[in-house]
Amino acid sequence: MPEKLSSWDAHVGTPRFEDYSRTFAEFLAMTRRDGIIEVRMHTDGGPFQHSWAAHNAWGQAWAAIGADPDNEVLILTGTGDRWHGGDPSKLWHTPFAAWSPDSQLKMYHDMTKLLENLVHAIDIPTIAAINGPGTHCEFATACDITLCVEDADFFDPHFLAGGVPGDGMGLTLQKTIGVKRAAYYMYTGAPINGPAALELGLVNEVLPRQDLLPRAWEIAGMMMERSRFARRMTHAIAVRPWKQALVDDFGFHAAHQLWGMTMGEAGRLDRLREMATRFQDVVPTPPEDDDHDHGEA
Repeated sequence: MPEKLSSWDAHVGTPRFEDYSRTFAEFLAMTRRDGIIEVRMHTDGGPFQHSWAAHNAWGQAWAAIGADPDNEVLILTGTGDRWHGGDPSKLWHTPFAAWSPDSQLKMYHDMTKLLENLVHAIDIPTIAAINGPGTHCEFATACDITLCVEDADFFDPHFLAGGVPGDGMGLTLQKTIGVKRAAYYMYTGAPINGPAALELGLVNEVLPRQDLLPRAWEIAGMMMERSRFARRMTHAIAVRPWKQALVDDFGFHAAHQLWGMTMGEAGRLDRLREMATRFQDVVPTPPEDDDHDHGEA
């Protein structure tokens, strides 16, 4: 619903949905109804495939969405039966150590803004609907409410590939499931599917795929029945721990990951290629004998 501003109030140059929805259409399909904006990641209309251009687009898109006063609730989801995928061999043509300083700086900017702008620039309730397995679950985890399907896969691949888990998933694991459990999953890369994520406290509901988006819209519609003030102030409370976590720790995590990448360790790309099924195929089932109990934080 439109804002009810007094005659002396005004917006100067706020983004228009018609403009930014076209700007990011290659990566994000946006629809809006009655103040609820749905943002669906995609590649050529199918499941999202990671690219450096998309990596750059995310943070810019969150800023534009957050600056549009006509957005009241955000639903973030993916396309088809995957949340996020990609082929590491198509992304890493050149070792990071050989990138120019400006390209390395852009990587730092992109990897931090994709989470920082979601948390700091969006002042409306956020709902993530994770529609399948895939990496980059950190910004879905940082949403106010997170829904997922059973074959979701909350995993951090960095350490298994010989890198440092610094671009956000490790941090969101620490803040949701506790430092001991987070350490286990950061080191082992063990799968966390939907039921395990619900048990551990990463998500709020696990649903059949056909019910996922309708449930997100149902929750968003319930939110819209309350006042704009109640929505935004409740979101301010819900998001404050994430703001504190990013200010305290995210730069530290990201810098350590990029520092490790500048070392140019041999074999990292080969390890990523060995893990290709985790980026492209069905998530394996977690082991049943440990009940995911690796200690409370």
